[in-house]
Amino acid sequence: MSEVDKRDLEAKGFYKLSWVQRFGFASGDLAQNLIYQTVASQLMFFCTDVYILGGDRSKAAGIASTLMLIVRFVDMVWDPIVGAFIDKNHPRWGKYRSYLIIGGIPLTVFSALTFWNKFAPSVPYIYITYILLSLSYTLVNVPYGAINSSLTRDNDEITMLTSLRMWCANIGCFFVYTLLFLFIAIVGGTPIPWDMILFNLFGNIPNLCIVPFMPAIKNLIGKKNMFYVFLTVAVAGNAILYVASRMNANDWWYRIGNLIKSTGVCVATGYQWALVPEVISYGEWKTGRRISAIVNAITGLFFKAGFALGGAIPGWIIQASGYVSPPAGESTLPKDPMAWFTTLSIYFVIGFIILVFCFTQTKERVVMEEGQTIQSSNTSNNYLMNDLYKQKSSAQEAIRWTVCVIPAILAIICMIIISRYSLTDEKIEKINKEIEERNATKDSA
Repeated sequence: MSEVDKRDLEAKGFYKLSWVQRFGFASGDLAQNLIYQTVASQLMFFCTDVYILGGDRSKAAGIASTLMLIVRFVDMVWDPIVGAFIDKNHPRWGKYRSYLIIGGIPLTVFSALTFWNKFAPSVPYIYITYILLSLSYTLVNVPYGAINSSLTRDNDEITMLTSLRMWCANIGCFFVYTLLFLFIAIVGGTPIPWDMILFNLFGNIPNLCIVPFMPAIKNLIGKKNMFYVFLTVAVAGNAILYVASRMNANDWWYRIGNLIKSTGVCVATGYQWALVPEVISYGEWKTGRRISAIVNAITGLFFKAGFALGGAIPGWIIQASGYVSPPAGESTLPKDPMAWFTTLSIYFVIGFIILVFCFTQTKERVVMEEGQTIQSSNTSNNYLMNDLYKQKSSAQEAIRWTVCVIPAILAIICMIIISRYSLTDEKIEKINKEIEERNATKDSA
């Protein structure tokens, strides 16, 4: 491509990004996973087994589940407000990227305070800190998601950005799911839970090794077929985990099952973020308005609702089944409160530093003029590996259902939903060209 053609495409929003810019944008997901993924994946276990929310080991799971659901109701009101506010305001540091700093500071502070054991087992304290944490996360996550579609209209670049974004996110998940308990045990001076660490390590291998090849996989078998194939793989992995748990099989069967399940989940859930810019472009094509933040706010709302249900429903189920968290001395997982607070605070601070790096490397280019803008992990894995067979049989089966059966059912439902998605790559390419022609006509008028 000649320099003239390149400049012409860039003038129309079809920017080619440097690798530093790509990784700079993608690092934002690494940062958010070090912060919010840590909270989302560990808060339930922290409340039931470390903080002992409410002071009763047999009731802490139910109280924590209700907490997560109530906070998501708050998000249902807050997320669209944030999306509308961001779409109609232009902070000095950038329409979207400014909020990586504005929201990142309170997000880091309230995340650390949520895991501070000073006021245990106070229920109001957890409610206040977790709600403020969640409100702050929205201030970061919604505009960050909108940055994707503001960098370029080029569909190949967006696919590349999504792939790198999810790869960086999965590096964050590796530190959260695989290494977190290792660091907590080291800080607390307790035995290292190698079974849990290896179980999660096998679950993270696909995240690190397969996600970079998502664009090639999509080009090979197509967008919808990719979802069908990998969601089916996820169902198979969940089936292996269930059978292994029922038969009290060798630990290697757990690891293999988690490897297969994660292979399916990482691709299916990873590529879904590439659909968001497509929907934004479709909305611009239909209405003439590019409402990136609102679309990402709605997407984030459903994303966090999934986290809420993924935490609340298992908690209610395992409490109803008679689950009682084992005392620290009888558990294979580390439960020292100060070790939890220290380790997680380090995670959160590092996450904020990476957010600052993301801020420095993102430059918004495809942002509509004001007149065109509308004014408006499964948390149960810990329980599976936390001395499952010391629980009563009903509690064991409840944990199996929350870890294996319910996720498999949801994967099948996802396949049905994606079958209704009608935006093919060819249609998106046509839409982007029509938007380009429409904007060129307006500019020449």
